[in-house]
Amino acid sequence: MTYQSKAKQIRGFVAVWVGVSLLVAAATFVGIYVGTGELETATASQPIAPSDNTTTTSETNVLVFSAPEIVEQAAPEVIEDSTAPVAPAVDEDTTITIAVESADNGTTADTEPVTVAVEAETGDGPVAEPPQQDGPTPTPAPTIPPIQDRGFNLGVQVLPNYNNDENVMSGYMDAAANQLRLNWVKLQVRWEFAEPQPGVYDWERLGYDLFFDLAARYNLKVLISVVSAPDWAREAGVNLETHGPPADNQALANFIGTMISRYPGRIHAVEVWNEMNLAREWTSARGLRAADYVALVTTVANTIRFVDPNIIVVSGALSPTGVNDGVNAIDDFVYTDQLIAAGLLNVVDCFGAHHNGYNIGPRVPSDNVPNDPTAIFRGPFDNPNHSWSFYSTLTTYANKIRAAGSSVPLCVTEFGWAVTEDLDLSQVGGMIQNFEFANDNTLEEQRDFLVEAVQMMDEEWDFVWLAFIWNLNFGPEAQWQIRADQPFKDNIPYSLIRTNYTQSLAWPFIAEFDFRGRAAQP
Repeated sequence: MTYQSKAKQIRGFVAVWVGVSLLVAAATFVGIYVGTGELETATASQPIAPSDNTTTTSETNVLVFSAPEIVEQAAPEVIEDSTAPVAPAVDEDTTITIAVESADNGTTADTEPVTVAVEAETGDGPVAEPPQQDGPTPTPAPTIPPIQDRGFNLGVQVLPNYNNDENVMSGYMDAAANQLRLNWVKLQVRWEFAEPQPGVYDWERLGYDLFFDLAARYNLKVLISVVSAPDWAREAGVNLETHGPPADNQALANFIGTMISRYPGRIHAVEVWNEMNLAREWTSARGLRAADYVALVTTVANTIRFVDPNIIVVSGALSPTGVNDGVNAIDDFVYTDQLIAAGLLNVVDCFGAHHNGYNIGPRVPSDNVPNDPTAIFRGPFDNPNHSWSFYSTLTTYANKIRAAGSSVPLCVTEFGWAVTEDLDLSQVGGMIQNFEFANDNTLEEQRDFLVEAVQMMDEEWDFVWLAFIWNLNFGPEAQWQIRADQPFKDNIPYSLIRTNYTQSLAWPFIAEFDFRGRAAQP
């Protein structure tokens, strides 16, 4: 058969098929109209209804979630834990291996957020739903990628629920988005837990699938902080009791690339490692070497930009420390100089920083601390050092970067003030070891210090891009139990969700900044 004959035959078939289709469609239309008496239009996207265990009361200063039972074995460890440079080109010889996975759990980013309140099962205080609003708060999608939004933005670190409870996690995300009025949340990812064996991943059990689904539903941008290599990836002969980097930098790059591929468009910034100026976080056969870290972050940054160039690459935040023995720790100012000399500022979009305040305010410089004779913890008063001071630590980082001729901003991936005023410390002798300063702070001071820090970064400084409060929900996830055998009990005093799910006093003041309602600033 010729090409022309085939074409003629096909045209005839199409004509018949179209005619039959039109007749069927017309008959169907008439049948629906006659049977129902009207034509109905389905709603394209319905809001998600709260669960059956929602409670409603008139109180607005109490958050209500189901109090989860801690499962020690399943709970991932959490460490305590700102003009973008030209991205380095991916070397032609670099091998990037990405295991692309599908979450198989749908996309709900365009679903309107809802207020979820779940009845509390523990505590003697009053219970009430989170502050209600007149219907779901509209949260339009950002018009530009986060890497192009140069305005200061505030977020909070959110711990995944140990029991993978969607109602509880929805409550946390609602608290961040619609109550605190924030655009960002931070998730710490323990590589050793997420990939216990090469190519074997545990996303769902760790709560990451649920975390990213709900973050998208509430239109929250996510910074992940990736730390701690699994034993199989570590250098031969190192002490595996402490955390450390992989023997092959590309192994970490592959893991992060795989995670980005699993949650496409839902990871907006990546902090590469954590406090690598401490031996307990960077146990390596080569010791504490800033150049080794720069080599790691360069490899990882190349992979991140290959997979998604819109992701912000943040260097691992250093630990402010006055120790500089070169074995257990390197002073963070000294290490910063070493990072800059090794070329870090040509690799990252943002310089990571930490500062969890002690018992002085964020405006107090380390060389001018007014004495507080009532203070139990005497460090800032009797032993002056920059590490006690939020102000001195962050301004010095910024000055060093500017002195190097760079405009790379800071990302403060962890800051906060601990307070124990409303916590039961009877099982630890009235004080958390090494966190005695938390007993010096009051709930009012925690409020004032947090608000002052945000004001400085937002309104007075021009060198901070992103900042994350440490933390939203470690208190409820640990049921506020401070026992001698309770790991990571020192994180509870920082929690913005206080005992019996009450809001910290800082809560409404943070909400008043209304980062949620701000326009992007290219």
